[in-house]
Amino acid sequence: MTKQPSNRARSTVAEQASEAGDAVRRNVRTELLAALNPASATPRYLQLAAAIRYLIQRDVFRADEALASERDLAAWTSFARITVRRAIEVLLREGILTRRQGSGTYVTRRIEQPLSVLASFTEEMSSRGRRAGSIWLSKEVARVSSSEALALGLDPGGSVLRLSRVRTAENEPLAIETAAVPASLLSSPDLVGDSLYAALAAAGCRPARGVQRLHASLATTQEAKLLMIPPGSAVLRIERRAFLANGRPIEFTVSAYRGDRYDFVATLRSSPSETNGEGEGADATFT
Repeated sequence: MTKQPSNRARSTVAEQASEAGDAVRRNVRTELLAALNPASATPRYLQLAAAIRYLIQRDVFRADEALASERDLAAWTSFARITVRRAIEVLLREGILTRRQGSGTYVTRRIEQPLSVLASFTEEMSSRGRRAGSIWLSKEVARVSSSEALALGLDPGGSVLRLSRVRTAENEPLAIETAAVPASLLSSPDLVGDSLYAALAAAGCRPARGVQRLHASLATTQEAKLLMIPPGSAVLRIERRAFLANGRPIEFTVSAYRGDRYDFVATLRSSPSETNGEGEGADATFT
């Protein structure tokens, strides 16, 4: 028969947990106050927003964890609740914080995607332990558009398999993606499941390299609706061309990624002239 812990033991554990929580709160309060400058002429709500942003960058407030309550933040800083609320609203608009209905305000988890790796959305999410999904908008074999013909080196009367969908992670919409591949490689929409690259690999034509162009933009009304963000929110527009090892272009994809959830990261190295000819170029080029 399993011996149950006594009331005294349970009480001791609860007291230790409470003391640990108090210590964490004291540390957060100390860090927050240190990040504020009482002599600054900057409005208090902007000071507080900057301080919280700084603590998030230092993992004092961690991704996917609840932010301290408005009451606690007001008590720690001696700021009015309305000042705290305005600071939080600034960070909500920036996408640094996320409000979950009935649960509170949380630090947004951002996704870092390296620019030097050619991988599908499904592979990227899988590498982070997240479940990728799709909300299909259209899936068809169609006549090639002028931009697709140019990118894929096809004749104007050629055909492509065109796939349009919202890409999700754990059911959260993150990107809108429209991909086109020559119909000679994938002739039916039924050949593509969650991963386009898996379908290309099964056909013996997985891309070996790619070129991406990125630029910042604002979400249209329709994009905002699909991504569940306010109209005019920041998005990253990405145009990708992927090639076989022999140089044949086989994929042309245009995407719009949520700017509040994605960081695209480039690894940079010194130029050869600065490393006696031994260095390498940057993994990414911005134009």
